[in-house]
Amino acid sequence: MTSLLASVCSVAEAHAAAAAGADLIDLKDPRRGALGALPLHEIAAIVAHLRAHWPGKPISATIGDVPSQQVDIIAQRTLETAGTGVDYVKVGIAPGPFARDGLARLATLPARVVPVLLCDDGVTVDLVRYAGTLGFAGVMFDTARKQGRTLFDCVALDTLATLLELAAAHGALTGIAGALGVAQLPAIQALAPDFAGFRTALCIGGRTATLDPERVRWLSAALHEAPPSPIEPPLTSPRTSPLTSPPH
Repeated sequence: MTSLLASVCSVAEAHAAAAAGADLIDLKDPRRGALGALPLHEIAAIVAHLRAHWPGKPISATIGDVPSQQVDIIAQRTLETAGTGVDYVKVGIAPGPFARDGLARLATLPARVVPVLLCDDGVTVDLVRYAGTLGFAGVMFDTARKQGRTLFDCVALDTLATLLELAAAHGALTGIAGALGVAQLPAIQALAPDFAGFRTALCIGGRTATLDPERVRWLSAALHEAPPSPIEPPLTSPRTSPLTSPPH
């Protein structure tokens, strides 16, 4: 079964997502980019709230969109974010000449790191195989540009299946994200990663708008059922069904 990762940006959204059935709460600021970071004190406040109400709920947080060559800054932010008490720290890694060095450095840190391999321009089998050997808590596949293209527009389904197998071969959790929505549910269910991440599909009016707990509830139920899901997505008005609209 694939778990639902819900990206949230406040205590209120975290509470709503957890109460609506999100399996993993991911802390980030979508206004600051694909992996935009919240201030550390806000991350700590959300962690404290979730620990008080859902003590077993896994929590992740992003460090921000940092260029891959800035390895020292990436390492510092990773340690600072881990210090807030989250379970996992998500770090974006773009394919290129600095990717391997960045992964190697992250693997030495005393933190449960989940490299997020950004696949807008593809991703190589060698890089995924290398990441899999480094003992990360998880490996995730995502996109950096949230402009209507989904992860499946960037990486073919069969290729992604192979990459997920490589990432999981050494025991890492596997995850996918990247403008995913209802249209991608059959592909998500076919791949069966450990978790699938959503933001746009959980909001009314785009990824920087407010999270809608009814959308969280619906997508959680859809992921947890055998495909195809028979339940209908919630409507926010008589004229719209935003869960079936293309992601922004």
